[in-house]
Amino acid sequence: MKKSESILLAAAVAMTIGSCGNKGNQQVVENDADTTVVVSINRDSTLYGICGGGTTGNSLQLITDIGDTLNMSIAEANNNGRCFGGIEVGDRLAVMLKNKSVARQVINQTALLGDWVMPNPIDGSSEMGIRIKEGGIAESIDQPSLTYRSWRLFNGKLELVAVREGGGDEVETMLYDIIAMGPDTLVFKDSEDTFEYSRYKEHHYSVDIQLEEASEDDFKM
Repeated sequence: MKKSESILLAAAVAMTIGSCGNKGNQQVVENDADTTVVVSINRDSTLYGICGGGTTGNSLQLITDIGDTLNMSIAEANNNGRCFGGIEVGDRLAVMLKNKSVARQVINQTALLGDWVMPNPIDGSSEMGIRIKEGGIAESIDQPSLTYRSWRLFNGKLELVAVREGGGDEVETMLYDIIAMGPDTLVFKDSEDTFEYSRYKEHHYSVDIQLEEASEDDFKM
């Protein structure tokens, strides 16, 4: 192949791949000795699966989505506070590996599901938040100006997709680092803000009514 033809082909490959997704990891495409092109690919390196019954202490057994059974240490993730949502047999997990036998981060996807709310910053008397559902579905809770559509975990981060009011129906993708997650707490942040949520709980109100004892005067005509 001539050098000019090789350059045109490499440019076409780069344009095609670049138009298929957002910025991600870089991959080198070599065409011949004279031409090397660097293109971007969008790749999720997270390992997904179910927590197996062989999980004990700092050892995690993960039954992956492709049916493999892996055993790995989560001691480092525990020590660094990077096990989010706890580890329970049967729960769905997202694992970032340090190497094939050591996990550096574990996110409990099952624990992430549910309704998460915070005080409304405008008046503080109401709550607003996000509903994270099975199948990657996300919904807004009392946020008319922001409509969540979907969620996923991507390379150990929480990705939320939403449409903002007044934005011309333009889809907005937001990527957050998870800071903390417990039974009733979810905290994540981006480069500017930190968002602290609590798991939604129904509020039960009771009224204390005290009745006076009846007397003879109550029955007089």
